Amino acid sequence: MSMNFKNSNSERSTITRDTINFEEKTGNIYESIVAMSKRSNQISSELKEELTGKLQEFASSTDNLEEIFENREQIEISKFYEKLPKPVAMAMTEMLEDKLYLRRVEEDKK
Repeated sequence: MSMNFKNSNSERSTITRDTINFEEKTGNIYESIVAMSKRSNQISSELKEELTGKLQEFASSTDNLEEIFENREQIEISKFYEKLPKPVAMAMTEMLEDKLYLRRVEEDKK
């Protein structure tokens, strides 16, 4: 399930959370943590791929090092992505809002 990263209502800084809220989602806190970890990795990969694609739009084979560092569009895009919530915060929000699909391996083996 893809999330609209630009409109994420996830926290942009660290906050204290009640682990019971996560445990209730799966019945096991460790299972919840593993699910959020895997989703966080997916989000991170998606964000990296998206950012790389956008930055490549501005790259040209004739750029020298100075031109690359002075490219305003690239700098603005990078700043935007830096300000987004961290992937783990997005995964936690998805879990708490029941937007995280969990598939158990033992269910697949039946």
